[in-house]
Amino acid sequence: MIGGIGLDLCEIARMETLLHNEHFLNRYFTDEEIRYVRGKGRNAAQTLAGLFAAKEALTKALGTGIVFDLKEIQILHDEAGQPRYDLSGEAKRLGSGDRFLLSVSHDGGMAAAFCVREHESACQTRESSL
Repeated sequence: MIGGIGLDLCEIARMETLLHNEHFLNRYFTDEEIRYVRGKGRNAAQTLAGLFAAKEALTKALGTGIVFDLKEIQILHDEAGQPRYDLSGEAKRLGSGDRFLLSVSHDGGMAAAFCVREHESACQTRESSL
């Protein structure tokens, strides 16, 4: 069962200006996320905008807004580049047992992230029917 959805947009040019702001990066992103962004070369601002939008999309799917440190929402990527959430602290507690699906896209100077919160009971039902 869907327990919430979240959509967020982030202007890539805004992240371009913040890309070298260590205070901003360390306030909102984990060390692993910062390394990931820095490894993107000329696409770094686009990637940073996508990560920021993904974090805000999750807070909307939770229905809480930003009531905890955004570093508690970490965006990881598999070998194919597919993003996924890794939660800790209060974010993990608020989303306990639920699954969060994430899609990120970039176009026209904007990054967009869409998050779907799937309640635990729906996750178990779906997995047992596979």
